Amino acid sequence: MLHRSGIRKICLLFLLSLAGSLPLRAEASEPRESAEQYRQYQARFDGLERVDEIEEAGYRVLEEQVFPVTPESFGTEELTLIPAMNDTWKRLALFIADAEGQIRYKCSQLETNECAPGQMRQLTMDIASVAFADVNHDRKTDIILITRCVNPEGPYAGIPYKVGDVLFQGDGTFYRDWRISDKINRFSMNKSANYIITFVRDGRSAEFLYTASTLEELLAEGFTIIEEQCYTRDFEKLGRLRVVPGTVKISAYEIFMIYLVNENGDIIWSFQPMGDYDSLYSLRSVMGRDVDGDGLKDLVVLARYSIETEEQESRIENRCSIYYQRTGGFDIDTEFEKTYQCQEEDTMEDLIWKIREYWGWQVEA
Repeated sequence: MLHRSGIRKICLLFLLSLAGSLPLRAEASEPRESAEQYRQYQARFDGLERVDEIEEAGYRVLEEQVFPVTPESFGTEELTLIPAMNDTWKRLALFIADAEGQIRYKCSQLETNECAPGQMRQLTMDIASVAFADVNHDRKTDIILITRCVNPEGPYAGIPYKVGDVLFQGDGTFYRDWRISDKINRFSMNKSANYIITFVRDGRSAEFLYTASTLEELLAEGFTIIEEQCYTRDFEKLGRLRVVPGTVKISAYEIFMIYLVNENGDIIWSFQPMGDYDSLYSLRSVMGRDVDGDGLKDLVVLARYSIETEEQESRIENRCSIYYQRTGGFDIDTEFEKTYQCQEEDTMEDLIWKIREYWGWQVEA
């Protein structure tokens, strides 16, 4: 029988996935492809032996991501890593070839090709980064891959997100550990190659931010409370709770979370306002007030975050995150943010009135 805290953890991860905080999987908008189409696609891929056959098989070589590599278990010869995209099916493949154009290794079993489960057509847009490092301490160079994907429909349609993966070098081959790839993406450790290396090689994980049951567990793992933004509120359906915002530094990133904690130190609810941003730049305000007019206090978060652009430049953006209290917990807003782009000059009071106007009321709570 599951303990209450165990049930809460499972529900939390499920709700975060639904809310789009961890956009790992999505349904493609096109109809499901036939088994015969997939068989033909796989047969063409399996038959590739030379570089000059890649484009003939329906792939587009991503020239800007082609790199020289010298995998230790393949010998001393310099090889070439060649990523290629099948634009029809939005599927990525990796090839490693020698100087004569002979393909020495190929792989299409990648995390980015599994974002729409059970479907051939996937969601990959392009590659965000390719890096090389020994991440499992076997003195062989591994491949760290980050792609950009986008959902064609749903609340977050059109918003790119990252998918991370690691290919470990074996004996004349590479292999994946799906459990590691799953954790990289489930717990938002896909921001950069350095973040992935910090997790896989150094064992520094963000998982505890989503699975901890008590505030004591968070603090033991290095979570730092932003004391000036802490306060206690009566959240009608959940009781009197302390709002606890804070961060933990992993790699170069300040990972930001907010927890609702009861008087015993138990975590009752948690929020990930960062979404797909890279790092917290500054927290401006956290407010517990009723903004949708149902008599229940909601949580509104105003903060600045940093994000790396496609040109690999860091940009600071303002974001207002809204969590509406419901009978069983909180629902993340996906409607107001579509109608209003948060500005640098916005204050929390400005946003409270704008949100209330959106919901059609002007009564002070």
